[in-house]
Amino acid sequence: MVINRAYSSRKASKLKWEAKAAVVTMKELFWNLQKYRELIWALALKELTIRYKRSVLGFLWALLNPMLLMIVMSVVFSTIMAAGIHHYAIFILSALVPWMFFSQSLTYAVESIVGNADLIKKVSVPKIVFPVAAVLSNVINLMLSLIPLALIVLLLGHPFYWTWILLPIYIVALAIFTLGCSLFFATANVYYRDVAHIVQIVMNMWFYLTPILYTIEQIPARWRWLFKFNPIIFVLNDFRLSVYWGLLPTFWSVVASFLCAGLAFLIGYAFFRKHQSEFVFYV
Repeated sequence: MVINRAYSSRKASKLKWEAKAAVVTMKELFWNLQKYRELIWALALKELTIRYKRSVLGFLWALLNPMLLMIVMSVVFSTIMAAGIHHYAIFILSALVPWMFFSQSLTYAVESIVGNADLIKKVSVPKIVFPVAAVLSNVINLMLSLIPLALIVLLLGHPFYWTWILLPIYIVALAIFTLGCSLFFATANVYYRDVAHIVQIVMNMWFYLTPILYTIEQIPARWRWLFKFNPIIFVLNDFRLSVYWGLLPTFWSVVASFLCAGLAFLIGYAFFRKHQSEFVFYV
């Protein structure tokens, strides 16, 4: 009995210490983000500037790229590959636009530490600013992509629902989820450079395993439960409900989006924080 009480006391003390450590870690994270916010913003703008460097139209490509892609997809999926879904192009784009943000952010962020090796070796700054800046630059792209998406919705005669005003909520959840994944893979890429190539393969497989080009109802009922293990499906469904259907997501759908985002971030940040002091020896 005494042994059990002693064990319970030690376990409670350990949990209490871990909780305090987690609070300190989060305070450290927010303090760094606050202190280096100007550097993060500068790096994000630098990423966008380099992306469109030496092009005649410059930053306008941030609008033209998604617009041209959406126009092509609208023509193809509305006329050639219509799947019996009303305004099929809008149906696809409502989930494809946030997916493209996730995919592009991960692609850029996975190289964010290795790609800034010279700066990391010369300047003492929190390493987290680099993947955060990579994700932030793509958040800007995502916000700009909503402009051509809205234009195409109007041009195709699809209703423009008031539920669009909820998109910032979903963008926050998606950005947190994306940052968590980015921190994990950016860390792994420091030690194993093959990770950047593996991520590309994983993203291609993940795309087709996510209901973007099709509805979940088109999947045989006996297999649908497997899609609940796809952590990004909830937030993409929230986007689609607001843009295509004009419906409010359920409370539990939004909760699931933020739970998946929070879990991804905690895992990614814990892995990143554990190894960040070693980056300078491997980049």
